[in-house]
Amino acid sequence: MTADPLPAPPDTRLPHGFTVELAPDAHRSRDGRLVLGGSPPRVLRLSATAAGLLGRGRFTVTDRATGTLARRLLDIGVVHPRPDTGPVRGTTVVIPVRDRADLVRQLLTRLAADPQTADLPVLVVDDGSARPAELAAAVRRYGARLLVHPRNLGPAAARNTGLRHATTPYVAFLDSDVLPEPGWMAPLLAQFADPSVALAAPRVVSAQARRQGRLDRYEEVRSPLDMGAREGPIVPLSALAYVPSATVVVRREAVGTGFAPHLRVAEDVDLCMRLHEAGWRLRYVPGSRVGHRHRTDLRNWLAQRAGYGTGAADLALRHHGQVPPLHAAPWSLAACALALRGTAAPAAAAVALTAVTAARLVRRLPDADTPVRAGTLLTLAGLRGTGEQLLRCATRHHWPIAVLLGASSRHARRILLAGALAEGLIDYRRCRPRLNPLEYVLIRRLDDLAYGWGVWHGALRRRTAAPLIPRIALSTSTSTSTPPSTSPSTSSARADGPHQPSTNLRTPH
Repeated sequence: MTADPLPAPPDTRLPHGFTVELAPDAHRSRDGRLVLGGSPPRVLRLSATAAGLLGRGRFTVTDRATGTLARRLLDIGVVHPRPDTGPVRGTTVVIPVRDRADLVRQLLTRLAADPQTADLPVLVVDDGSARPAELAAAVRRYGARLLVHPRNLGPAAARNTGLRHATTPYVAFLDSDVLPEPGWMAPLLAQFADPSVALAAPRVVSAQARRQGRLDRYEEVRSPLDMGAREGPIVPLSALAYVPSATVVVRREAVGTGFAPHLRVAEDVDLCMRLHEAGWRLRYVPGSRVGHRHRTDLRNWLAQRAGYGTGAADLALRHHGQVPPLHAAPWSLAACALALRGTAAPAAAAVALTAVTAARLVRRLPDADTPVRAGTLLTLAGLRGTGEQLLRCATRHHWPIAVLLGASSRHARRILLAGALAEGLIDYRRCRPRLNPLEYVLIRRLDDLAYGWGVWHGALRRRTAAPLIPRIALSTSTSTSTPPSTSPSTSSARADGPHQPSTNLRTPH
């Protein structure tokens, strides 16, 4: 089962006047010639001219050479676009929904109250509602256009129906359970000043409920729809591998016929991957925000998480090797495996392997401010990333295997229990939720167990092990080049494969 191809962008050149700015998390050497950043992180070597352009933290495209440099740095994620924000126009809003007339009324009210979106055409696609008259009345009240599916075809098909009826250059897809914050649209449309951008997405945050329970407080920091506060390009096998379709704006000519209609889950991840494979760029803009109402009763919440996991099998079959549960370099996997043996000799071997890797990296960074420190920190960061991924696999994708190992080995059981607790507490400190540590760890483990159950269910249903197979990063370096006048001659000194986040998939509407 392969993905349907999409058209390639007709032009990838950045226009004159397009400005880019150094990412806040990028680090430069004292002379500006070395830059560490991007996703996955890598070390870039810049020419003196390129370093000079980035000296003040931003530069503007003025000719072919600066345009080529900006394009390379944008694609790597070392710089972010800073286009001018213009008027909101040329956009159709599409809302796929099944029943939920009350939520549609609230969403249409919010759109009408925002001056940026008040005059935009709105298409509401009724995907086989049980009470169509109630939904139709809500749509008529706000002057939106109603499109009807006689029977339920799923969110992908509903969005595609709206896409077919839209006549504007851009289409904004909003699920019925979101509430955009004022001014959300303009920053997204500004991204399309780059002619190769096909999709722009806001940050989807948890909407405040009147009465907040433990799941509400957990969703505030761990919603699978919230991609975080870090801006960047959306690239498979990176920390930002996809965005949910709860709210996205797309370039109509880029997406062809739209989402894969037979996918009931993961259709958003699939579209992101197909667009990337066709050569389009995708941008995540957390400065634009929409609220989302999440499920708060435990039974439906667990069912939702399991449903997310079932889509991993379809994705793995459609995009081979692009949704692994773990993506790491061989040396870091070997070092972690040795350390987990728990005895002196394997632990010493793990330390030696890490030291050799660090020494090799130090030799590749002779022009760093402090080569030994830089190489050591990069190596340790790679080792930590692999360790975190292994813990996540044991508690999420591969927990049935981990349970079997724990049942047969006291040592494995101790490692699993300690790891599950440690990973949860580390994440608790990182997220700082309004829960006590024990509550947070328990809910997080339930989240993982439900999602992993869904992954295995989907794999068995599709008769494939593809979503459970790790990916080994055999190559730890990449290189790009630009014209000599601004050549960054970028080469990666990445110490480990990129961190692959768990793929939490979107449920219908």
